[in-house]
Amino acid sequence: MKAVILAGGKGTRLFPLSRENYPKQFLKIWNGESLFQKTIKRLIPKISFQDLIIITNQNYKFYVKNQLLDILRNLGQDISYGHLEKITNIIFEPTGRNTAPAIILAIKFALEKLNIDDDEIFCVLPSDHIIEPSYKFLEYLNKAEKIAKEGYIVTFGIQPNKPETGYGYIEKDNLLLSDGVYKVKAFHEKPDLETAKKYLESGNHYWNGGIFVFSIKTILKELEKYLPEIYKKIKNESFNEILAKFDSMPDVSIDYAIMEKTDKIAVIPVDLNWSDVGSWEAFYEIMEKDKNNNVKLGKVLDIESKNSLIFGSNRLICTLGIEDLIIVETGDALLVTKKGEGQKVRNIVKLLKRNKALRKIAEYPLTVYRPWGSYTELEKGERYKIKKIIVNPGEELSLQRHYHRSEHWVVVKGTAKVILEDTDGKLKE
Repeated sequence: MKAVILAGGKGTRLFPLSRENYPKQFLKIWNGESLFQKTIKRLIPKISFQDLIIITNQNYKFYVKNQLLDILRNLGQDISYGHLEKITNIIFEPTGRNTAPAIILAIKFALEKLNIDDDEIFCVLPSDHIIEPSYKFLEYLNKAEKIAKEGYIVTFGIQPNKPETGYGYIEKDNLLLSDGVYKVKAFHEKPDLETAKKYLESGNHYWNGGIFVFSIKTILKELEKYLPEIYKKIKNESFNEILAKFDSMPDVSIDYAIMEKTDKIAVIPVDLNWSDVGSWEAFYEIMEKDKNNNVKLGKVLDIESKNSLIFGSNRLICTLGIEDLIIVETGDALLVTKKGEGQKVRNIVKLLKRNKALRKIAEYPLTVYRPWGSYTELEKGERYKIKKIIVNPGEELSLQRHYHRSEHWVVVKGTAKVILEDTDGKLKE
């Protein structure tokens, strides 16, 4: 089995912690790990590193590579940044075009670059979901693999525990294909509250978690039927040709393009702790709470508050007697909102992007990652800028020449080898 991990998208729903160019799958706020890393570690017991295909945006390449290196080094493999590309399969989309084009690109990559045959089973899954426990997920994945070998596209239906209006739903048919596997009767868009309540009461509706398992042979047949123009591209064009013209691909989800139309779709109802962490309310639900139902992270001092999320990244947040609030601080931005308004956070991002002076806050976090490490802008004035730069051991920055500014370096930890014009030297803490 090969796994296609979808790691694109934009970071708007968990602003200000996530940014447009720093989406939630790369935030290391789950015991020092990101959702992207958790997704990979969840798969590794069944699928080897070499059988993972990661498709992401060009803007995220440093996050992807650095976090992959973290995983490998924690597994005892001393891999360099340059060697990483030789043992991993990473596709960088030049522009985001939704899930159908991303999956199609991954299939073409596998056929051409990895020389696999069309009987190969693919598991396609998002990189930004919480799924627990992992062992149970792998049991469901094994079951899905068996059904996929019979020519079905298999999806996981998440057992709902409340009338949720933020997810799409899968309705199962009564036709049982195997033990715990059903034909899909219909896909439903995000419902209103009354409809969501009916779905919950019916017992036949499940949340759509966006996980699909299929053989390449099966998905190509369905592509030929429902997206014939795209099918021709896969058959007649090379991977590099498709990639070069990727922005001309239709902006369409795999659900709409194929899953809602095919009669070869099956669903496995799964009993898992699952969340797409698609809002601050969803984040609040999955986090550990204190005796007053507060989630407190970072630098927080609270007295008599209830049912609130308080997240301090840089500064101390002091709260007194608040209730049902979401407060998130990141050093350059502060979000304060009532619980229940989380789906509207993206509207703040839209407003920021319209403001030339504030656009950068919507797009980039304070800390920016590069192959050699990271830098954080600490302060900026009319004629100066102060940065904190972290260079990983053994890594190096490119040589640069500046004609219109001076740079002053202070090493606060470690030893740096410095090249200045024709001389080499060392700076120490």
